[in-house]
Amino acid sequence: MDYIDDYIKYMQYERRCAQLTIVAYSNDLRLFATYMHDTGNDDPLRIRARHIRRWIMHLLAHKMQPRSVNRKVAAVRSFYKYLCREQKMQANPCAVIDSVKTPKKLPVFLRPPELDLMLDDCDYPDTYEGVRDQTIIELFYQTGMRLSELVNLTDNQVDFANATISVIGKRSKERIIPISKFLQSVLNSYLERRNSEFGTLYKSRFFLTKKGDQIYPKLVYRVVHKHIEAVSTITKKSPHVLRHTFATALLNNGADLMAIKELLGHSSLAATQVYVHSDFEQLNKVYKQAHPRAELMED
Repeated sequence: MDYIDDYIKYMQYERRCAQLTIVAYSNDLRLFATYMHDTGNDDPLRIRARHIRRWIMHLLAHKMQPRSVNRKVAAVRSFYKYLCREQKMQANPCAVIDSVKTPKKLPVFLRPPELDLMLDDCDYPDTYEGVRDQTIIELFYQTGMRLSELVNLTDNQVDFANATISVIGKRSKERIIPISKFLQSVLNSYLERRNSEFGTLYKSRFFLTKKGDQIYPKLVYRVVHKHIEAVSTITKKSPHVLRHTFATALLNNGADLMAIKELLGHSSLAATQVYVHSDFEQLNKVYKQAHPRAELMED
């Protein structure tokens, strides 16, 4: 579909979408075009809602998760919105397509005892890599930043004078995150070790590999996975778990939901509301503190 190429260029040069978004939409639209070609529907201008519904059923029949299906439908919906804007079509065939229902999942996070073990009792070697890895863990937990934000962090984004870190999030939006004196100390110690190790050979990236190159996502994932695995039996052991842990800790300690939204860089409050959950321990704690006859009822 030549129209897809035009749309990808539109995303890149006019909308200036993030590269990851462009790649994801391109892959999703190619998959859509392949299915339509295989079913005898090569002309995108002749696609109707019934064709898209069949495609959705095809994806679900092949065990694709509802969230992944909805992401692909979003790409197709945006594509046809573009065609309508360019007056290639009069109506968007996706306008009558509903999203596939997705099961609600609570975010996976570390509990305070597990977190204390990882932050205070894990054995971090007294090497550049050991200091770097400990700094990565602390930074994830104390700022809630995303993996991509940490990987692309530069020296200039860390402002020790104002005790803040600026990060570039989704859709290239910048947000400012405050950092504690303790985290400043951790970051300073890492910088001293890094500069001692590599001198002025490093580039602008804050975190480097042991060879002095820019750090990359798989390496960071392995670091986080290793240290979570040492203290917890949770299934997921990714950097996003520490982001969830950051948000959960703030919420459980009385932080305002809107403040958490800003710190996480969410575009809408709906994305933040997933953290409005309480485990039994938290509920039990609140009950004992708040109920006037809690102590009597325990006897």
